[in-house]
Amino acid sequence: MLLITPPFTQLNTPYPATAYLKGFLNTIQRPSVQADLGIELLLEIFSKTGLTKIFDQIEELDLELSDNGFRIFTNREHYLRSIDPVIRFLQNKDQTLALNICTGNYLPQAERFNHETDLEWAFGIMGTHDKARYLATLYLEDLGDLIIETIDPHFGFNRYAERIARTATHFDELFLTLNEPNTLIINMLELLLKKQVELANPTVVCITIPFPGNVYGALKCAQYLKTNHPQIKIILGGGYANTELRSVSDPRVFQFADFITLDDGEAPLQNILEYLDGKREKSTLKRTFCSENGNVTYWNDSTQPDIPQSQVGTPDYSNLQLDKYLSVIEVVNPMHRLWSDGRWNKLTLAHGCYWAKCTFCDTSLDYIKRYESVSASVLCDRIEAIIAQTGEHGFHFVDEAAPPALMRDLAIEILRRKLTVVWWTNVRFEKSFTNDLCKLLRTSGCIAISGGLEVASDRLLKKMKKGVTVAQVAKVTNAFTEAGIMVHAYLMYGFPTQTTQETIDSLEMVRQLFLNEVIQSGFWHQFAMTAHSQVGLHPADYDVEITGPKFGGFAENDLFHLDSKGANHEKFSEGLKHSIYNYMQGVGFDEPLQYWFDFNIPATTVLPNYIEKCIQVPDKTTFHDNNQILWLGGKPIEIIVTPVKKGRKSKEASINYAEIIICSSTEEYALFFEENIARLIVELMDRATFENSSKYCVHDLRTSFDEHKLSNFDQFIESEGFQMLRNRGLIFV
Repeated sequence: MLLITPPFTQLNTPYPATAYLKGFLNTIQRPSVQADLGIELLLEIFSKTGLTKIFDQIEELDLELSDNGFRIFTNREHYLRSIDPVIRFLQNKDQTLALNICTGNYLPQAERFNHETDLEWAFGIMGTHDKARYLATLYLEDLGDLIIETIDPHFGFNRYAERIARTATHFDELFLTLNEPNTLIINMLELLLKKQVELANPTVVCITIPFPGNVYGALKCAQYLKTNHPQIKIILGGGYANTELRSVSDPRVFQFADFITLDDGEAPLQNILEYLDGKREKSTLKRTFCSENGNVTYWNDSTQPDIPQSQVGTPDYSNLQLDKYLSVIEVVNPMHRLWSDGRWNKLTLAHGCYWAKCTFCDTSLDYIKRYESVSASVLCDRIEAIIAQTGEHGFHFVDEAAPPALMRDLAIEILRRKLTVVWWTNVRFEKSFTNDLCKLLRTSGCIAISGGLEVASDRLLKKMKKGVTVAQVAKVTNAFTEAGIMVHAYLMYGFPTQTTQETIDSLEMVRQLFLNEVIQSGFWHQFAMTAHSQVGLHPADYDVEITGPKFGGFAENDLFHLDSKGANHEKFSEGLKHSIYNYMQGVGFDEPLQYWFDFNIPATTVLPNYIEKCIQVPDKTTFHDNNQILWLGGKPIEIIVTPVKKGRKSKEASINYAEIIICSSTEEYALFFEENIARLIVELMDRATFENSSKYCVHDLRTSFDEHKLSNFDQFIESEGFQMLRNRGLIFV
């Protein structure tokens, strides 16, 4: 079997679908190889050989170029001389080139450099490496602009021919485009695919289609295989199929594929392989489209359940050219940088979403509604296996919303195993993320989280069924920030019935969140209605009317709608994006909100210190008997007892005080308590460690208090000494 990711998804790391499938196939002893044709094609294009072909074709066609295109073409020798070193640099193979790039004379510069931001502000005087990567990214984008202008209008670094696949309710345009003469880029793609087929000699090829920007590339691969290797069976699946092709009925699609599967691919793929082996009837396939006598047929009569998450196997990244991916810096946005900079191992903590109520989300689909987790121990086994295979310790947990309890258990297991892991994920801003839990997550290696604040309006959050309030989000994001975890907020405008006033008030909330430094990154998205969300399924409940598009047998997901009660949402787009760009840079807070818009807006009704007041509300810490106690403050190495007279008269008894000497990873310090309390605290520090396999809970601490015949436990946890322990690293999770 050959598993393919078509162009293009990410430059810095492989999309994980084929690695997930290969990991599962290993568990059922099915041999497979995988290839990311996206990175392979990109490296073919952006090489001296590839650029030579591009420049030669431009010259041969004698095209009329724009000023920008002419400037790049005129500098062709400069580009040909620099392209291979720049690619090596972006692959972290030639870091000394950064000094050359930062001089400003090494790279040829075209239009992208005209919009260069203040690099000293963005990267500092010493940020040579990052600055060079940013400049090298602009350099590649200039070349990309030339390719789009001259030889292939479909080209994009993270998507290919996305326009004709987005909202493609009919297959007509895609079908016509697929049968047009190949561009130079597609010829390069087919040569790469030819090499993979010759190496693997597969009988089955699986092609994942994660996004609209992968559809055309996937179908061109399938078209090549059907033309040159008609005996090979082609299976399509992935995120695009799962959301867009659930009602596919155009038989022309099956000129490019033998099977299209929906939702989790493991069980459907296993069933197809059994069918091809002659061990199963076609009618007993699972969630699979086929073509029967010129008609599209959907088979879903398999009695086999989906594969439990504990049995899907560990993602297998073998065969992928992990050292060839590029670390680029596209925008000066902290969270977006994580997406494009560095190679992250992808892993899922839990299938689906444990909340699964948000009305704008595809909660009717399996990948959201079916929640299933695995143990922290199994996850850590997978983490260790992936680290051993890839040599990389960075993980992006790609959950819809990572469950707080599982994140807690995973963090403890990571620390118990003494693993060095750097990780980030997506969460709901729910109250379970206490200050203590955030400290634990940071200690385990969590560096960033992203979460949906969406519309910062309590009325609309309730209508969305987000299960949070703006005040709660402020508290939670503050807890993450104080723990040293970067926070990115997904922001939405244009939810049904959202008024102009609510949009402006939402912007003011966002301004205050940045001003109070409880979020560090954010991005505004305009609401998009999908056919599988509660809004799309029940539009009347949200006071909107669906106006199209008419389904034509291919994709069905994006819906157009009329929001008669809401504002004209499109006109706010530029102002919202402009304002947040400035807020992320720490500027523009004193500008009136009107400054960001070229039309009149109402004054905000939000109090100017609303968010500040929210985060200043004291936490009401309640210690439950089953709360686990953990000590993060270092190892006690000595206890020094000093008798101290309680009073002046010699007959009065003395009290023994103890000095606990503690060595943490950053300092050595001392804590002072009465001797009997101090010995209990040392016992607590010894038992509340990650090394202990048994949990040490509040109930155990209460029991210890009684055994040591100490004073009232509830008074102790209110004491100044207890607060000192809390400040030094005593947490309850």
